[in-house]
Amino acid sequence: MESSITFQFLMTEPNLPLDSSPAIQVQGIRKHFGHLEALRGIDFELKKGDFLSLFGPNGAGKTTLIRILSALTRPSSGIARVAGYDVIEADPNMRREIGVISHASFLYADLSPLENIRFYATLYGVEQAEERAIEVIEEVGLKARLHDRVRTFSRGMLQRLSIARAIVHNPSILFLDEPYTGLDHHASGILKEQLQALHTDQRTILMTTHDFSRGLEMCDRVAIMARGKLALWESADQIDPADFERLYLETVEQAQRG
Repeated sequence: MESSITFQFLMTEPNLPLDSSPAIQVQGIRKHFGHLEALRGIDFELKKGDFLSLFGPNGAGKTTLIRILSALTRPSSGIARVAGYDVIEADPNMRREIGVISHASFLYADLSPLENIRFYATLYGVEQAEERAIEVIEEVGLKARLHDRVRTFSRGMLQRLSIARAIVHNPSILFLDEPYTGLDHHASGILKEQLQALHTDQRTILMTTHDFSRGLEMCDRVAIMARGKLALWESADQIDPADFERLYLETVEQAQRG
């Protein structure tokens, strides 16, 4: 069983862009898969340090949007800039500005946490890769398991190590696709502490989730996506958490009728 941990993040400054442009700019993004239009014109901006929680039913286009913004797939049309870089160009400098946590951990089961994270640190050209790997593994509370095989880890431990992988190069922007999926209550609480620490450090975070309470308690922007479009975009302080489920269901229903 995972022990309760109080996280003391040893954050160094993230690679925040120096200019005043938005961290993420999206204009008219569309994505087709054959005859299926997964994204039907997405427009929004996030400032540096914003935390957006993006809600929506399965098939709404949330994962497709994250894949486009992290340069894992190309949009069919439209413009998207992340940390000032055009996502279509997939500039290596843009990749250094982002960290991605998704359903797949992208960890090697037969390697240890140190071997995994050192590999990614080296891949990103991080100086003193082993020292930095140890630092972020300690940040996510896994230093005691530094040399164990990742295949022995619980789902919660894998998710924590995925965070270490995603932040080893100090990105300024994090994309999290359903990070709470498969976590029990204890592991979810640990993940919440980690995300709060990352947000406090002024990283820009875009998180998709089906968990209303977890999604609302940390963000400062709220969006609902349905049928490939943003059906709602609102400041978190304008949202009543107690009434959000009703608002969500009404918003999705109206979008699906449209």
